[in-house]
Amino acid sequence: MPESTQQKSLPTDKFLTVAVNLIHKALIEPSRTEAKSLYRELEEKKVVALTNLRMEDGSMVRFDLSLNYEHYQGRLNFASFRTGLTMLLSSIAEAIKDPASLRSFANESKEGSVMFGITALTSEEGKPSVMVLGADSGRGGPNVELQLMYLDPSQFEQTAKVESDSAAG
Repeated sequence: MPESTQQKSLPTDKFLTVAVNLIHKALIEPSRTEAKSLYRELEEKKVVALTNLRMEDGSMVRFDLSLNYEHYQGRLNFASFRTGLTMLLSSIAEAIKDPASLRSFANESKEGSVMFGITALTSEEGKPSVMVLGADSGRGGPNVELQLMYLDPSQFEQTAKVESDSAAG
């Protein structure tokens, strides 16, 4: 008999608080050696189990973590990743203070998948990289995949140019 699952949602600020704490505990708190070991798994495109979390209603939800660095500019290494991650977690923690300002974007082609509108911009050798956090709960079952991903920075250059041109005109 198939397991029945119910979709439950947390307010965005609470969800992001959970996400930041789980990622911090997995990649920032541990020793460099432990964090780098987890990073290597993520770099190999593995989905890594973080924890099982008991929700307020008593249900259990498994949280996993993945990394998509397809659009990273340059060669990603642990130090660059950790710098961007630290900036992203800090930006999210700051944004949580004003829940009304939080933006998220649903993936129209994949139900249960969302990207949060908070970015971390880093630059290495003059090449910008933009990291964001997404989440996917659409795989069925009581689990959520937290997704760290790099976006194509050229889309932000185009936006900045349009805004600059319209401000000048």
